[in-house]
Amino acid sequence: MTAMEGINQEMRPWLTMGAPAGVQGLQDVPLTPGKPLFRSSIKLFGWLPIGYSDLTLLSLTPGEGFVEASPMTGMRAWRHERRLEDSDTGCRLLDTLVFEPRVLPTVTSAIIRAFFGHRHRRLRRRYR
Repeated sequence: MTAMEGINQEMRPWLTMGAPAGVQGLQDVPLTPGKPLFRSSIKLFGWLPIGYSDLTLLSLTPGEGFVEASPMTGMRAWRHERRLEDSDTGCRLLDTLVFEPRVLPTVTSAIIRAFFGHRHRRLRRRYR
């Protein structure tokens, strides 16, 4: 949930997120809730820069989840809460998103919904 390689595996092939040299995961950067950890370049197909995220966590509980509220290109507001819960079949992952796109809100919302569907499919395949 916090390793950059794992985050990128979850998002590929559509997007990747960069990190500063030497940062393998979010645990490598001191966490001050509400303060950006670092600026992450966002690349379409892993090579075409399309924006950035000033990766900002409000909370991080290993094995349980996080709340992220990162300023980023294309969004007036972005909040992503991820929770892991025990279930009868193993583990349940819940992503809750609240965001305000700068342009084309209907189209952007559909793209984000499809993208998070993709991320969840990738995670199911990886952990089954």
